[in-house]
Amino acid sequence: MKSPIILQNIPCTLVTGFLGSGKTTLINQLIATKAADERWALLINEFGRIGIDGALLASSQDSHTTNDIAIREVSGGCICCTSQLPLQIALSRLLSDHQPKRLLIEPTGLAHPRELIQQLSAPHWQTALKMQAVITVLNALQWQQDKYRTHEGFQAHIRDADVLVINRYAQLRSDERQALQAWLANLNSKIFIIWAEADKQTSAHDIDISTNYSALLNAQLSKPSSVISKQQRVNIAQPHKAVVSLRPPRHSLTENTLTNSANHDSAQPDTDIELPYRYHETQQDILLAGWRLPTEYVLNADQLQDWLLTLPNWLRIKGVVHTSNGWLQINFTPDSFSTKTVSAQVDSRLEIILQASNSQEGEIDKEIDWEIDWEICDRELMAMVMVD
Repeated sequence: MKSPIILQNIPCTLVTGFLGSGKTTLINQLIATKAADERWALLINEFGRIGIDGALLASSQDSHTTNDIAIREVSGGCICCTSQLPLQIALSRLLSDHQPKRLLIEPTGLAHPRELIQQLSAPHWQTALKMQAVITVLNALQWQQDKYRTHEGFQAHIRDADVLVINRYAQLRSDERQALQAWLANLNSKIFIIWAEADKQTSAHDIDISTNYSALLNAQLSKPSSVISKQQRVNIAQPHKAVVSLRPPRHSLTENTLTNSANHDSAQPDTDIELPYRYHETQQDILLAGWRLPTEYVLNADQLQDWLLTLPNWLRIKGVVHTSNGWLQINFTPDSFSTKTVSAQVDSRLEIILQASNSQEGEIDKEIDWEIDWEICDRELMAMVMVD
């Protein structure tokens, strides 16, 4: 049997943007900068709605190679909102089959980029992929409309981006362009703005339009992503975040395990923390918490599921956990509950996302009327560890 090819540090650029923002146009512009002898790969998450030029258009979900561009399309929902499995399969096959020198990923315009960034920040991708600046596209004509400007999904793309390419801004008045820049600064003060070359006819008195748009855009392909780097350090203690070591009931542990688990209450980088531990943090309007447990900790499967489903205001629950029913992959959303038996892992990992506000779309955020006591959650989770 042929051994799989192990690829490392493949430059990868995530191109995001709301529906109709112009992601496809931008991707074509990026591809136009490709050296003739380089093979690139493109992962698309909008099957049937892709406006790629005829030379790059793939007509099915299978991977096609045209002009040294390998294309794979992922259908059946947003790769950011569904199970990570479609993303992992598509990426793995695309990289192993075509061995590209560079990878571009275009999620659907309905995607929430933070979820995809979290997935691409996972340890198993940190070796294979070298994540470059996250590029987001903004359609200025959409921004003029209040229904877009105040939409959480529209704003999310700005918050989770390193670089913003603004197009279709020629019709904006001077005061509107200033208002746009103020709006952007409020959402993401560190974002790097590029004004698309197609709108060069706009007066340069109020904005800095690059005289070499293609070169400026191409340069982003080699800039590391601070957004993704921050997510990769999610287990490092920061304000509004805590990392706490845990211990299940003493009678279910060996003396050696107790010794290794003790004296780790201080926050440390992920690579230095001994299992088990928990982290939690607040991001915008969500609460995020995760646990990593040693493989020898076997949790009661029924109790675990019941406990997870009683958590308040949960939006997403996912993990791979060693349970009394074997190793289970857990993927819960409010609309679906999925568990799947998987092969043994190096440790158990569980993550939950909770809604931190009671507001509805279009309403002003309200303060939550409940609180999470993470120490109680820790004790409840550790109580599920099976006793030999």
